Amino acid sequence: MSEEKILKIGILKNGTIGSSLLLAFLMDERAEGTKIDVREVTSGAKMHPPEHCIETMKKLLEFEPELIIMSSPNAALKGPQAARELAKGIPTIIISDAPAKKAIDEIKEKNMGYILVSADSMIGARRPFLDPIEMSSFNADLLKVLAITGVLTIITKELNKVIMDMLEGRYPTLPQMIIDSAMATEAAEFSNPYAKAKAIAAFELASQVSRLTGRACFVLKERTEYMPLLAAAHEMMRTAAQLCDEVREIEKSNDSVVRIPHNAKQYLMKKVKLMEKEIQLE
Repeated sequence: MSEEKILKIGILKNGTIGSSLLLAFLMDERAEGTKIDVREVTSGAKMHPPEHCIETMKKLLEFEPELIIMSSPNAALKGPQAARELAKGIPTIIISDAPAKKAIDEIKEKNMGYILVSADSMIGARRPFLDPIEMSSFNADLLKVLAITGVLTIITKELNKVIMDMLEGRYPTLPQMIIDSAMATEAAEFSNPYAKAKAIAAFELASQVSRLTGRACFVLKERTEYMPLLAAAHEMMRTAAQLCDEVREIEKSNDSVVRIPHNAKQYLMKKVKLMEKEIQLE
């Protein structure tokens, strides 16, 4: 009897975005999956010089992954681009933010997939403002926005499509998408129209955060000018997260929270009512 297929998945993290914080757990949330073997390699906070990204990719390739997921802010930067050169021939999916749109043509030329998230906005990375606690708080708020609005639902489903294709012997169709508020909230399957409206508002508000942080980090030079913008941007993300709390409470009050867990064989299941039994998705 032949052994069951186990898919080796490598996750490369260069720098950090909200969509990358729990990537491995989006594929195996209870650590009970028997069909995938996942390894993560990260360069930590640094993406510069590009050698940081190259070195981490070389380390990841030692694992001999059959599927690579690459995450970074602005995948159009030299470091992530150089790392992609080393992944040729291996099915690869890029997960990044809005500035990565500049890399779409190059990613397509390499026959790689991509999932770009416009709400995955840049943090207020100025020393007088950003300490470890502010950094952690911002990422907690951002993660809640990505989870509740439906972004992480899309990423979970798209990754699982690729995984199941490969486990069942098919060459995978890699996702190529830019997630906007309409796409995200459709995936979240809200039952209440006010919950959906609040989720759209949260997504759109989070998407605007980079407009302020980008100006505060790269354009303005005077502390009296950039500090209020940084604080305002983080207040926007906090407000977006608070809206998402309201969304979740509405759906809970209706007993209509959609849950899509994996089973041990990597198939996605689904349930809505709290006390009902989950069924396998087609």
